[in-house]
Amino acid sequence: MKKIGFEVIRIKGSHHFLRHDDGRSSVVPVHKNETLGPGLLGKILRDCEVNREELRELL
Repeated sequence: MKKIGFEVIRIKGSHHFLRHDDGRSSVVPVHKNETLGPGLLGKILRDCEVNREELRELL
């Protein structure tokens, strides 16, 4: 998410709060040795107004 301008504005426990300069924001859980499920990933992408194809291009 940093590649497209999101910054971590705060961390509470294992949750990273991200915000973009244009006002978009989301919360991303960061747990060791765990991957995000497709539902949670979809929610984060909707919050950030990024589609799956844009995500693929970033990776």
